[in-house]
Amino acid sequence: MDAATGKHGALYFEAELHPHRSLSRRALALVLGGMVLGSLYVTAIMYFMGAWPVIGFNGADILLAALLFWLNMRAARAREIIRLYDEVLEITRIAPNGRVARVEMSPDWAKVELQERPASVPVLLLRARGAVRVTEIGRQLGEAQKRDLAAAIGRALVRRREPRFS
Repeated sequence: MDAATGKHGALYFEAELHPHRSLSRRALALVLGGMVLGSLYVTAIMYFMGAWPVIGFNGADILLAALLFWLNMRAARAREIIRLYDEVLEITRIAPNGRVARVEMSPDWAKVELQERPASVPVLLLRARGAVRVTEIGRQLGEAQKRDLAAAIGRALVRRREPRFS
């Protein structure tokens, strides 16, 4: 069995989607370190001015910022994997906590649809057998990325349905 063949037959398409995060762990540590240093500076000034209650609020601000950054980095662990095989179109979603959810549909009936919404990012849907089974994919993507993904999946579905023989 080669790399392009799995338990569901030949692999025609595979995409792994994950949320974009611009801060690496090191950069995040630097940002939080800078915030702590700035907070310590302000806290020291307030302490010497006699405004000691400010110390607690500065500490709470830093803790809240650290919590929000942690939640943001945790959310970045989410993944969505889309695979098109001979026999099945498989969407695997991995939540930030590691929970896996799989949706499978027949590629014979699958259709990619980009639903336009006024003044908003379009919704990318995979439909199987009309409206019987509808799955939204690529929620974390921007408009251009959704259009590219829709076109790529559409091309893969066509390539699977209309094979070229030599």
